[in-house]
Amino acid sequence: MTVDHTRAPVLEALDDYHRQGRLSFTPPGHKQARGADPAVREVLGDAVFLGDVLASGGLDDRLTRGGVLERAEELMADAVHAEHTFFTTCGSSLSVKAAMPAVAGPREKLLIGRDAHKSVVSGLILSGIEPVWVEPRWDAERHLAHPPSAAEFDKAFTDHPDAMGALVTSPTPYGSCADLGSVAEVCHRYGRPLIVDEAWGAHLPFHPDLPSWAMDAGADICVTSIHKMGSGLEQGSVFHLRGDHVPPELLRLRADLLGTTSPSVLIYAGLDGWRRQMALRGKELMGAALDLAAEVRAAVEEIEGLHVEDRDDFCGPGLADDFDPLPVVIDLDGLGITGFQAADWLRAHRQIDAHLTDHRRIGTQITHGDDERTAHQLLAALRDLARAAPELPPAPRVEVPPPSELRMAQAVLPRDAFFGPTEDVPVREAAGRVAAEMVTPYPPGIPAVLPGERLTEPVVRYLTTGLAAGMNLPDPSDPGLETIRVLAADRADTE
Repeated sequence: MTVDHTRAPVLEALDDYHRQGRLSFTPPGHKQARGADPAVREVLGDAVFLGDVLASGGLDDRLTRGGVLERAEELMADAVHAEHTFFTTCGSSLSVKAAMPAVAGPREKLLIGRDAHKSVVSGLILSGIEPVWVEPRWDAERHLAHPPSAAEFDKAFTDHPDAMGALVTSPTPYGSCADLGSVAEVCHRYGRPLIVDEAWGAHLPFHPDLPSWAMDAGADICVTSIHKMGSGLEQGSVFHLRGDHVPPELLRLRADLLGTTSPSVLIYAGLDGWRRQMALRGKELMGAALDLAAEVRAAVEEIEGLHVEDRDDFCGPGLADDFDPLPVVIDLDGLGITGFQAADWLRAHRQIDAHLTDHRRIGTQITHGDDERTAHQLLAALRDLARAAPELPPAPRVEVPPPSELRMAQAVLPRDAFFGPTEDVPVREAAGRVAAEMVTPYPPGIPAVLPGERLTEPVVRYLTTGLAAGMNLPDPSDPGLETIRVLAADRADTE
């Protein structure tokens, strides 16, 4: 294929669809906004409905002979140095679920960093893969996890030579990164593929001052959310493939098993447009974002009581290998308030939405969509927060366990625990029982409890005190966490 990054096949086909005045007797039923509720049209605008056409038998013909999606994926692969790219409209939560069974099957082992997103755990439940957890590098002072080291993956392969591959999350939502080149080298030395959950790294290929990205580092499969740090629409995700450890037809087969048969052309268009934007102007746009983030970081550091987590905080022996400065993570310990309090105050009083929140931090990511105006609004709101903090109620204490008490034994496979016979027990009686559900502080979405783990008092106490302090726990069956779902009769004791 002749590479011409000024082209955008999906957008061009959509424009052609409208110019030809096609009349559809297929889904979607709103028929180019004509059937949509007027009140909905007023809020969303007709452009949303005009872009919402059938992918095959609409945007392309019924046999997709125009190759619209194929050409868009090939252009994306070229832009980010992959050999194959697959678009998905179900978010990276689905992409990572498709990538995992392309590497390992039911009851086969996969090495996984324990700081993985809840979607990875969902993938374990659906696939029946046996996880071998690889410990993150814990910062006990900041109560923060960084990606596991290459040495930890090497040790895990030595202990589990039958593992089919490895999965690492990099960057984390906090911006800390693994040495992906070294992790990939370890995997390939054992003849196994590396999956990188790089959902937060869509921007990494487009500026030399950003951390190395998965395909350039030698990873085999990379999952990327274009909507997080890119300019795609929500749920826009891609997975990239290189090398010969995973056949592209196998990855496509696994993705087809889980993906929708009704993909959103709107999301496809966002993916296609992002690629063109970055291929043509990525270095310029990312450079401006990096400059703006540096200005914001310096200004926040001057606000009394606030500290911006920087490279010196995140990187070093026993910590992360690299650092993305665009997720501007602010430590509020000096104000004596929690990230939950700060996020609620900023939303209620200054119409500012922070992203990541935890017991002592908020995340305020800067992207190429920000400018001096949005930066000034953020900084003004943070100064107001610092002034208001002494008047806020005392911060409820979140009892965060030390790293040695955060990890719980995996007594049963996640799939077996999730689908096994269960009962709900009072939270005060949960310690010692085997969890049958996930419990996940969100964001960032890293489960504190996995199905099959034997619950401990420190972790239960962390979750109950966190919930009381404002932590969001969207996935337990009892949102109030008065009860926890566990294996009935503790089946793990009989296996």
